[in-house]
Amino acid sequence: MSGGPDARFVEKEYDELCVRLKEYEGRAAAVACVGKDPVNVPMIRHWCEAMGDTNPAYEGPDAVAPPTMLQAWTMGGLSGHEGRTPAFDELMTLLDDEGCVSVVATDSEQEYLRPLRPGDEVRFDTVIESVSERKTTKLGTGYFITTRMDVRVGTELAGTHRFRILKYAPSRRKQRPPRARRPRPVVNRDNAGFWEGVERHRLLIQRCAGCGTPRHPWLPGCNTCGCPDWDTVEASGEGTVHSYVVMHHPPFPAFDPPYAVGLIELAEGVRMISNVVGVPYDKVRIGLPVRVEFRTYEDEEGALVLPVFRVTEGEA
Repeated sequence: MSGGPDARFVEKEYDELCVRLKEYEGRAAAVACVGKDPVNVPMIRHWCEAMGDTNPAYEGPDAVAPPTMLQAWTMGGLSGHEGRTPAFDELMTLLDDEGCVSVVATDSEQEYLRPLRPGDEVRFDTVIESVSERKTTKLGTGYFITTRMDVRVGTELAGTHRFRILKYAPSRRKQRPPRARRPRPVVNRDNAGFWEGVERHRLLIQRCAGCGTPRHPWLPGCNTCGCPDWDTVEASGEGTVHSYVVMHHPPFPAFDPPYAVGLIELAEGVRMISNVVGVPYDKVRIGLPVRVEFRTYEDEEGALVLPVFRVTEGEA
């Protein structure tokens, strides 16, 4: 930091704070804590179902727990653990008092040394391993704090879990308002023809070359007969509201809720989703006749043409 006497005074304050923070390195945050439950089959099953993990090593009489469950066996729930020391809370309070009132997790590292099996009783100790120098990030200025948890079964080390957070004073820089950018459609080789037609104000639908069945959205093959060959027909644009929803939330900068999104059944027998316009959102009803209308939206990425459906005159 450079500048006059005030700058040097601020630097001295930060130096003194850093010295105080460094005093917490190596201090115990938890001593001889015992897991709330022994390693058990129901928790293993729930974990595997949630993660979609079907590894046979986690089932049967010789089952082991997934290694990544290491932290799960140490969680204290709402009541916490006996054996917690005040050191970590004191460190957090000290940083709160200095304006570092926000926190974000930045790193989680685990090392596995011994498999955990049903019936194992887990014990663990936690130490404040390190406190960084003052760091400035996009979020704000603060300190990285790393804790290390050593997990044991009896006297045998089963694994180590390091967890790092950033405790920081939020940046006061004025945030830029989000740009009103309308989301772009995902264009791929299967649907590129549809969007090319929209650019030319033509509503194209696929038609199977084998059985003649029209389809939308565009697909590489026919769901009816399986034929991979197809051509296109230009839809008349006439249709009716088959179903609809009114969007209130979440608000996006490029949209102005509430607005109606309809599932439109075209005269050709296919359905597509788009906005229903021409009547207030609370006047949209199932069965309303609509006709396609092409709208162009301009932003920093250029022009975007999208099909919407306007309620036919006389029904508005």
